Amino acid sequence: MVDETTVLIVGGGQAGAWAAATLRSEGFEGRVVLAGTEPNLPYERPPLSKNISTGIHLEQAYLRTSADYEQLEIDLRTGSEVTRINLADRRAWLRGNERIEFDKLVLTTGSAVRRLQIPGADLANVVYLRTVDDALALRLRLLERPRTVIIGGGFIALEVAANAKAMKCEVTVLEIQAGLMQRVAPPEIGAYFERLHRDRGVNIHFNSTAAKLEGDKRVERVVCSDGRRFDADLVVIAVGVIPDTALAAASGLAVDNGIVVDEFGRTSHPLVFAAGDVTSHPNCFLGRRIRLECWQNAQNQAIAAAKAIYGKPTPYREIPWFWSDQYDVNLQIAGLPVRWDETVVRGNMGSGSFSIFYLREQRVVGVSAINCPRDMMVGRRLIEQRAALGVAVLANTDVQLKKLLR
Repeated sequence: MVDETTVLIVGGGQAGAWAAATLRSEGFEGRVVLAGTEPNLPYERPPLSKNISTGIHLEQAYLRTSADYEQLEIDLRTGSEVTRINLADRRAWLRGNERIEFDKLVLTTGSAVRRLQIPGADLANVVYLRTVDDALALRLRLLERPRTVIIGGGFIALEVAANAKAMKCEVTVLEIQAGLMQRVAPPEIGAYFERLHRDRGVNIHFNSTAAKLEGDKRVERVVCSDGRRFDADLVVIAVGVIPDTALAAASGLAVDNGIVVDEFGRTSHPLVFAAGDVTSHPNCFLGRRIRLECWQNAQNQAIAAAKAIYGKPTPYREIPWFWSDQYDVNLQIAGLPVRWDETVVRGNMGSGSFSIFYLREQRVVGVSAINCPRDMMVGRRLIEQRAALGVAVLANTDVQLKKLLR
């Protein structure tokens, strides 16, 4: 018997592509429609900020080829924005008024850059980085070796700074907080990367709030709220993202810092699922709801949602994990603890390869690793196991970490 069920996936990024492919790999034989607003095939975003100086090869960032989607019988609609959804009638409309009827809906709408609402933000050479087109345009500008001011001190901002320095640009970073990467990284890691960037010639200014941008058609300087002025030929704004919940909210779904879902990706409506940057979901290891903007979450939560749609519910339960590449340094962070009792450094922080473990009641609740992937692999399992560990044993590099696993 032919399966006439239709699953519509709204959002053509990593989460949407993985949801579609997982439906097929699990055995779903109905219709799968994947609609994304960008004209490109679904791609991974990490190369956009990490590979600017070496060149962004879009074909390598694609998750699959056009032929792959055809073989999987996925109706891929690139450059197709879903403008309206009627859950009662199970219908959605694309721009141009094409209508698609569906039985199940998956929202993987992701997030959008947070834009600065200050005078001069619309001047030429004031840019954001979110899409592949943004990244390609930014690379062309950096090849001209402009005086570059980056507003923000998170992962994206610092990866852009590292690439800009590699391209021989003069780089200034303006961060509103008192340290780098404060939203996702512990203080020791922020301080480490501050030293790393300063040693490479990046000018960093903390407690700096951009108040306005000045210039005659093109940006020429950044003026901060305390009166400081920074000359610039190029301004990159990297102050975070916001979840794209407009369709969900308009459809009456529960929204609270993202689309509210359970551990299977189910929303407040029985026919609607969601995955990726846009979701607020429970995390059993942290004991709270979180919204994650990372590669791991986009892929694996989408896989869980697709399995639930197909009737094979598998809870999405993973340790939050992030990584960043800056210069020759690889940073990995796992756990996202909000508090800890003790900090244990494993290795020498001056050696360029070490890890830091964060303990609460002698149990590992977070790990940060600099050029130490093996420590990260074991550290994530130690968080999962919630095993009580001695500080001296954990700090002793003569003891193999994997021997501490149960």
